[in-house]
Amino acid sequence: MKDTRREHDFLGELDIPNDKYYGVQTYRAIENFNITGITLVNEKDLIKSLGWVKKAAALANKDCGVLKPEIADAICFACDEVIAGKYDDQFVSDLIQGGAGTSVNMNANEVIANIALEHLGHKKGEYQFVHPNNHVNCSQSTNDAYPTAFRLALYLKLESFCQTMQKVNKAFAAKALEFDQVLKMGRTQLQDAVPMTLGQEFHAFATTVNEDYDRLKEAQKLILEVNMGATAIGTKVNAPEGYPELCVDYLAKETNLPLTLSPDLIEATSDTGAYVQIMSTLKRAAVKISKICNDLRLLSSGPRTGINEINLPARQPGSSIMPGKVNPVIPEVVNQTCFYVIGQDLTVTMAAEAGQLQLNVMEPVIGFALFTSLEYLKNALETLVDKCIIGITANKEHCANLVMGSIGIVTQLNPILGYEVCASVAGEALLSGKNIHEIVVVQRKLITQEKWDEIYSLENLIHPKLINS
Repeated sequence: MKDTRREHDFLGELDIPNDKYYGVQTYRAIENFNITGITLVNEKDLIKSLGWVKKAAALANKDCGVLKPEIADAICFACDEVIAGKYDDQFVSDLIQGGAGTSVNMNANEVIANIALEHLGHKKGEYQFVHPNNHVNCSQSTNDAYPTAFRLALYLKLESFCQTMQKVNKAFAAKALEFDQVLKMGRTQLQDAVPMTLGQEFHAFATTVNEDYDRLKEAQKLILEVNMGATAIGTKVNAPEGYPELCVDYLAKETNLPLTLSPDLIEATSDTGAYVQIMSTLKRAAVKISKICNDLRLLSSGPRTGINEINLPARQPGSSIMPGKVNPVIPEVVNQTCFYVIGQDLTVTMAAEAGQLQLNVMEPVIGFALFTSLEYLKNALETLVDKCIIGITANKEHCANLVMGSIGIVTQLNPILGYEVCASVAGEALLSGKNIHEIVVVQRKLITQEKWDEIYSLENLIHPKLINS
């Protein structure tokens, strides 16, 4: 028994292993695009989305009378199998490829056709019964099927990523409550500023993460508009009347998403603006998350010769030569992941700009940049929560000592003593090494001990009120 089958396209014939559900065009993609080693099988949301797109198209084509019911039903069966993840290993196209996603589209068409053939009692490759192009790709082009599947997959990945953003927000919010009575020194430009609490600092981390969650949820809505039915360039060539509307209706029902058909299919087929906005929003999140990680590394620095206000969980020995050294490896790895995401924003920008006329052929690298950025940063954020944030502890006494030994607390005396006097006190403290209390209360007797206690009570330092007499 032969272990291969002969398939052809207009470039010639190739022998395809009989255990493979993909065909000749996918095989050519394997030969042509060995670029990243990251293939469709790594993006299961995209495989599922391709199944949804092909099923919706088959149902619409059946309603329009351009596909026989038995063929459409077989295609729908095959799509359900693909959606269920039973044939993930047959999706082998590299995510970065030439051809505007044709190899991805044909990979799906061939796999679905061969599943349908076996379901009808035929052999793989007997395309006279169910054809990848004529039937599975009926009323479609790569230029509407691929971007629509891409958008569905991106929506799902954003949904998962946003859930992780919420997890980060909640972890920081929990620490904010835990540290709400930990007095510490606020800093600007790496210099002492005015007192605050560690809880307030961590609450700010939670807030900034939640802001980016909100922005991503807003941007996510942009990809609910699809160009399914546009076919090649948006003129709906080869599609029957009413097909685009039917197809999108079916797709919305299959996915349970509020999808809409673009009102201008020609514009929608070449436009990649939504991806630029989503990627830039993701970059914004990466920038702010990386800044938080910088702060965590600074706040835990030392421990003996740094700020040392917090302790990060010890995850591994920090040096092959320095005994006892422990490094902030989790914030460091999140920093590096954020750098990758920030770089991918430029990739998406250049790819979107590089589109010409009625199609942007660079969508595969846009997809790669967005998918990998979301996946890698999601993994990094899960790691940040589980291996760092929830285990952070505060050095409460050390924090308080830093505050009361700081020159910065003289700012609280401005309303009573005036800026000039406070500046002279600060100058003397800096030169003499004395603390502010010693100079103001004991030495110069500028205020009483009772007034000092009122001004520098924990409550007033955490929630300062104007005291001017």
